[in-house]
Amino acid sequence: MNIGEIARRAGVSRSTVSYALSGKRPVSDDTRRKIQQVVDELDYQPSASARALANGRTSTLGLVFPPAGNHYTGMQLDFIGSVVEAAAVYDYDVLLSPSGVDSDRSFQRLLGERRVDGAILMEIKLEDDRVDHLAAVGFPSVTIGRTARPEGGWWVSLDHTALVEACVHHLADLGHRRVAFVNRPEQLLRAGYESAHRGLDGFTKAAAERGLTVRTYCCGDDATSGQACVERILRDDPATTALVTLNEAAVGGLYRGLALAGRHVPRDFSVTGVVAGHWAETVTPQLTAANVPAAELGRLAVDLLVERLDHPGAPPRHHLLTPPISLRASTGPAGATPAPDAGPPGTTPVADAGLDTTP
Repeated sequence: MNIGEIARRAGVSRSTVSYALSGKRPVSDDTRRKIQQVVDELDYQPSASARALANGRTSTLGLVFPPAGNHYTGMQLDFIGSVVEAAAVYDYDVLLSPSGVDSDRSFQRLLGERRVDGAILMEIKLEDDRVDHLAAVGFPSVTIGRTARPEGGWWVSLDHTALVEACVHHLADLGHRRVAFVNRPEQLLRAGYESAHRGLDGFTKAAAERGLTVRTYCCGDDATSGQACVERILRDDPATTALVTLNEAAVGGLYRGLALAGRHVPRDFSVTGVVAGHWAETVTPQLTAANVPAAELGRLAVDLLVERLDHPGAPPRHHLLTPPISLRASTGPAGATPAPDAGPPGTTPVADAGLDTTP
């Protein structure tokens, strides 16, 4: 079934049918009702490609989202799902492009063939050539995350610096003096991933303000790496009584490592971090955490992109979210530890602590 057959049955021209369906030109109410009656009788569904040719829109948004490691974590899948659900509210489909840099073939096809009306970029780096490229060619886009120079851009982001600072202050208020930071994998930190760097900045700043003794660690995005990281923390400084983490995928392993070391959470050791709420509630005891609002981030990103598509001349807008820490059961007052106050050799105050990236 096509427009020609609808025009024949309705007794109008093909162009009149096209105008009635697209709304590009006014059509009388009687003619529009006549055409709609035929469309309903025939159950006509215009093809997406035909609509795209007619109005220059594909009704598809691109989600440029490379897995940060060699697999997608639960939090990353939450983000993808939230974008798809939010786009559906606006009757948009979502095309996933697992591209890391602007030279990727998938990324180039997305732009060069105009497969999408606009793009949402995730896993943002402080220096991100994808963001720079889209801005240079004037392609509508929104980022979930911020570059080092976010001024003038359309974005929605968590304030990882403030969130990690809040976690550190929470632990310090409970009396913890020796605290570890479990970050994302080393390759992501070296590549300039925004959340990993800003989280580390927040940890370092807050620990210095509270005079804490700390160590920082990179950790793979999996439970096995989390367990190994705890073993390193307790080997490097057995007097450590708490940790802050950005690594949601490693949380189960962190708990397992503490249990194997005979450390009870939270009686002997407190754990907190930045994790999606429903993931924080899957561990026992439930994790005290600054909840990552994945659904809200996805919805806000789609809202901004649709606004940008509907109003090309609108000034850039952004949202910086700082959700509160949800107090659950994984943090408590610092207890007595068997190690001396001075700590083992090699432990350093935060001002002198470097990034620990030993395998």
